[in-house]
Amino acid sequence: MNEEQALDFAREAIFTVLKIGTPIMLIALIVGLVIALFQALTQIQEMTLTFVPKILVIFLTLMLMLPYILNTLQIFMLGVADRIAAIG
Repeated sequence: MNEEQALDFAREAIFTVLKIGTPIMLIALIVGLVIALFQALTQIQEMTLTFVPKILVIFLTLMLMLPYILNTLQIFMLGVADRIAAIG
């Protein structure tokens, strides 16, 4: 494996992580903004009000996106296995 192949592999790994993590982080951001807006409008400054709904929504999102995550990781791993087989 030369330097170009290693960089290509690293780039593909980073894009895979972004494909998996970005939707979950965007949903957490949206929920956080809605909660912050609610707190600003009602002037309720309870710390648990920010964490509990975000945690619940993130877990729900993970459960709903699990097939997509597994499929993405499976495609990436098949590519890794093909590269390993091509080397040796």
